[in-house]
This record gives sequence, C-alpha cells and structure tokens, in this order.
Amino acid sequence: MRSIPEYDLDATTWHKSSYSGGSGDNCLEVTHDHLPALIPVRDSKHPHGPKLVFRAQTWSAFVEAVIEVRI
Repeated sequence: MRSIPEYDLDATTWHKSSYSGGSGDNCLEVTHDHLPALIPVRDSKHPHGPKLVFRAQTWSAFVEAVIEVRI
C-alpha cells in the first residue's frame, strides 16, 4: 500500500461525517482528495493529531457495517 506524506494531508480539504451529530462530540473527518485508492481519516477534535489511511475497499466495508448497525 502507498503511504501519504504528512504534508499532503495537512494541505487537504477535510469533511465532517454526516453521522457526527450536532453536539460536536465524537466527530470523524475524511478527505476524498486521495481517491480512488486511499481514504485518510482523522479526529475533528485533534486535527493535528494522527491520521489513519485506509484502502478504499476497507473504508467502504467499514461504512456499510456502521450503517447496518445504526438501522
């Protein structure tokens, strides 16, 4: 798997999850700037903290599983 240099992630546009809710707690942000292969993810409360990078297939499977649990 390819890695993404930290400076590339600092210059990207992040989007908060639509499932985060209005209270501002437990928010997840993702960026689609590195599609289609990689999906970087970070904690919105700690934007300069660690970022996780998932393969697109893995991220899609995770999102589908979360949606199934919420239903």
